[in-house]
Amino acid sequence: MSKKLLNIASEFGSPVYVYDSETIINQYNRLTKAFSNVKNLKVNYAVKALSNISILRLFKSLGSGLDTVSIQEVQLGLKAGFKPEHIIYTPNGVSLEEIENVAKLGVQINIDNLSILEQFGTKHPNIPVCIRINPHVMAGGNTNISVGHIDSKFGISIHQIPLLLRIVENTKMNINGIHMHTGSDILDIDVFLYASEILFETAKQFKNLEFIDFGSGFKVPYKEGDIETNIEELGKKLSKRFNEFCKSYGKELTLAFEPGKFLVSQSGVFLAKVNVVKQTTSTVFAQIDSGFNHLIRPMLYGSQHEIINITNPGGRERFYSVVGYICETDTFANNRRINEIKEGDILCFKNAGAYCFTMASNYNSRYRPAEVLIHNGKPHLIRKRETFEDILQNQVEISI
Repeated sequence: MSKKLLNIASEFGSPVYVYDSETIINQYNRLTKAFSNVKNLKVNYAVKALSNISILRLFKSLGSGLDTVSIQEVQLGLKAGFKPEHIIYTPNGVSLEEIENVAKLGVQINIDNLSILEQFGTKHPNIPVCIRINPHVMAGGNTNISVGHIDSKFGISIHQIPLLLRIVENTKMNINGIHMHTGSDILDIDVFLYASEILFETAKQFKNLEFIDFGSGFKVPYKEGDIETNIEELGKKLSKRFNEFCKSYGKELTLAFEPGKFLVSQSGVFLAKVNVVKQTTSTVFAQIDSGFNHLIRPMLYGSQHEIINITNPGGRERFYSVVGYICETDTFANNRRINEIKEGDILCFKNAGAYCFTMASNYNSRYRPAEVLIHNGKPHLIRKRETFEDILQNQVEISI
């Protein structure tokens, strides 16, 4: 694989994101197999994780739906060929106008606050709406990605259910789904199952549901020996409980998930070239042709991406701090054991499929990198590297 990646870096330049479709397909099949005992299962891929239209089309070919958080992601999904009814829209803090514009497209609406719920229900009582509940469960690997706790800005508090029910009764709106998302990097499935029980209790309050959406947040391994969510065990336990609930509810509902990281994280790598090897009094820096403008997760979340020197995979290991070329501290790794690095070597960052390119920017007026998809064993360019013209494209010069 190292040789193939080196060839890709040579052909398409660096830095570059590379994704493997086979890994994505395997993860998708693994999830659906884990819940094969559920009659109606819907996997809605979370577009925000990796939104390239070629990736969306791959998910469409697998039978996936889409989870979107903005009207732009909805438009991407429609452009990729998804039917509106296969897209769910779960925004946070957007205007009523945006929600109404998405509703006109025929997409499933998911509302997470009482104010907008009442306004939307009053104006559009016949449009089906899903409600996002905040179960007040602290879950996730970082405070920035724990979104179901009591102080979260996401969802309608379970303590506000009586008020929620009053709004639904007064507006006569059509509630067809209940949803939650507790956070990302959930390790303990018991926490997930506990939150699910809260969702089941909430669902009992609504008589015309079509689906229950359990969100996602499944953890994937980021380094050797790292623990991941036991999706098979979760599938067995939650499927049994879901089927029991459907029986007591008196109707076969759809069990929905919205995984992003679980499906694409391990499929992606980020390749960057070493510009400089810099020795100081106590540290050896490997400075690459990238920075947090391309891969911000280590700086934003403290995430650890395994780094491999694919130019010299058999070299003697030494300790390096891998840093970028941005004019602020952009450290990818501190004193990490990596095979000996020389200037010009290509470093490979693993688990770069989710929330990596989608969070890239033009900070320092740097270009965003290219994206490549390995599909059927062959690399395909799915996003061109930006140029200087792209930097200037939307700028307007005035006479001064």
